[in-house]
Amino acid sequence: MGSAATLWAERQQGRGIPPEILAKAPSNPFRHDVDLFIAPSQPVDTPSRRAALELLADGGTLLDVGCGGGAASFALVGRISQVTGVDQQQDMLDAFSAGAEARDVPHRTVLGRWPDIAPEAGSADVVVSHHVLHNVVDLPAFVQALTAAARRGVVVEMMAQHPMAWLDPLWVRFHGLHRPPSATTDDAVAVLRELGIEPTVRRWERATDRRDAAWVTRRLCLSEDRVPEVDAALATLDRSMLAATLSWTVD
Repeated sequence: MGSAATLWAERQQGRGIPPEILAKAPSNPFRHDVDLFIAPSQPVDTPSRRAALELLADGGTLLDVGCGGGAASFALVGRISQVTGVDQQQDMLDAFSAGAEARDVPHRTVLGRWPDIAPEAGSADVVVSHHVLHNVVDLPAFVQALTAAARRGVVVEMMAQHPMAWLDPLWVRFHGLHRPPSATTDDAVAVLRELGIEPTVRRWERATDRRDAAWVTRRLCLSEDRVPEVDAALATLDRSMLAATLSWTVD
């Protein structure tokens, strides 16, 4: 690993939940609720969508890594001839399939972790991956597999810092846990440059989406009876919605 990749890995590893806290969690804090990832009926026009549309100017196939309910993919309906969705949760893939069928988009799904299942996922004209980088420790392997799967280019969307970093004060409050600094967009760009990739970087702000207190309580490895306490604490926090779109073409 280069120095940028090492720094990224160290910062990402520092975002993990300590084993002694995780062992006491009453439910899985890492599981994502499908309802939060359902694609909107009308696509939101974002820099990420525009970057992907540029790569799909004449239409083409799409590979969506960490597809969730398909928000990234279905924002491109009309340009994509076929889409492959990759995700670690089967219920996400079920929602993705339902969304594709409702929009008459030919599709297939692959269950598993990227880049382990990259050979099964295959290639596409354009590869997108929204809000997955901050779940990755070995960023070079992840990015190289994205690039290898793309015939035209790659579009990645991420938050300016770890999307859960805004909850750091609550980890201190409820567990006495002080977290290290989050990896940032600049850290990701530095890793890409170490790999010989010079991305186009578009920085922007997403619409605010207040997290449900019950979800945050589970994320904090707390029991359901702490929801009111967590809800009150959430009202004291500021949440940055600064995001970035990183895109690059493939020769």
